[in-house]
Amino acid sequence: MYDYDILVLGSGPSGQKAAIAAAKLDRRAAIVEKRHMIGGVCINTGTIPSKTLREAVLYLTGLSQREMYGQSYRVKDDITVADLTSRTQHVVGREIDVIRNQLARNRVRLLTGTARFQDPHTLVVDDGTGHEARYTAEKVIVAVGTRPARPNTVDFDEQTIIDSDGILALERVPQSLIVVGAGVIGIEYASMFAALGAKVTVVERRERMLEFCDLEIVEALKYHLRDLAVTFRFGEAVAAVERHPRGAIAVLESGKRIPADTVMYSAGRQGTADLLDVEKAGLSADARGRIEVNDHFQTVVPHIYAVGDVIGFPALASTSMEQGRLAAHHACDEPAHDMHQLQPIGIYTIPEISFVGRSEDELTESRTPFEVGIARYRELARGQIIGDSYGMLKLLVSPDDRRLLGVHVFGTGATEIVHIGQAVMGCNGTIDYLVDTVFNYPTLAESYKVAALDAMNKMRHVARMSI
Repeated sequence: MYDYDILVLGSGPSGQKAAIAAAKLDRRAAIVEKRHMIGGVCINTGTIPSKTLREAVLYLTGLSQREMYGQSYRVKDDITVADLTSRTQHVVGREIDVIRNQLARNRVRLLTGTARFQDPHTLVVDDGTGHEARYTAEKVIVAVGTRPARPNTVDFDEQTIIDSDGILALERVPQSLIVVGAGVIGIEYASMFAALGAKVTVVERRERMLEFCDLEIVEALKYHLRDLAVTFRFGEAVAAVERHPRGAIAVLESGKRIPADTVMYSAGRQGTADLLDVEKAGLSADARGRIEVNDHFQTVVPHIYAVGDVIGFPALASTSMEQGRLAAHHACDEPAHDMHQLQPIGIYTIPEISFVGRSEDELTESRTPFEVGIARYRELARGQIIGDSYGMLKLLVSPDDRRLLGVHVFGTGATEIVHIGQAVMGCNGTIDYLVDTVFNYPTLAESYKVAALDAMNKMRHVARMSI
């Protein structure tokens, strides 16, 4: 007799949903998590704090209101770290309460500490005080997440040279910031600190940023960030960082020397499976601490599953939640639909980016014909009301059957309104629905009708020319 039917390692989005799904299926479920990390990285140092920080930046700088009240408009002139973190701490505290309540309500036992395998069915949990307990489980779901990857050549000191987690622990808002790496996390923080008035330099080894995004959308973001005085150094790499009493100097491989108060490394994430003694369970982790799984999220040891960031791409809270639920259902021999292939991507830069489906480059490479329909926020009444003159929505449409192939949004509410297009695509809908339907006015959602009409008119023009 095992102590638990399902034992979940990690209480992030994937772990929470896995444990709760198992409990809903009447299984004895438990979660192992460190005392100060309820909710995992997502709640404590990642998604929730960074997105809350973004909201604080938008509010305190008055950035979204400057279209109306002038470029000098600010809610608060001297913005401190305390101003930014007070909102973050409030939200994080409330979210942790919600998670604790959900686990308790579903009778999921919370085991405090860090776990490591003793054998395929037994885990040792160290509570951090030197006390260890052993628990057995019929099935184990590994959802331990990731930590920021730290190059061995960099001397991190948590104030002058930091990783993405260190942003939340800064003692003051830097006047200048170097961001090493133009991935999602790097660009999100670059845009936030640029909005705060910091002089930001982004150094990226590749020739462009956010390569998986629509090029036109990325160019719009880049233009907007340059307007906030962000400097981009593409095709460059940092050879060394020199720490000085008044900051640091990043020395690039090209010989350039860039001074700044703070240097933030955004070098990707490192899975934490290497801390679990996985070899004792018959598992192995790759060089980035990730575990390989099959379509059901099973590892090479069938009763051990892995979900969330620890299995790699796409490493999003949204997809991780669904992975956890599906893994729990499979572990409990309960039927469940596979995860839908249409998964939206949200990037919380200032302004936001979100998309679902394919991009122009992908369609062109696969020789798939498409037409483009565009709506610009400045042409919408709601866009004028909220002062967003740069936002846009782009629809990629099949001229053969008028189905939606891709939806790309840039601007206020992008991560919200992308779901309208996702729903239409998921139901194999066409832009006829968007043309014929009635949207509330004035709204940003109305952009779908405008973009659909734009695409329809272009296709009609081609059809007339072909007669």
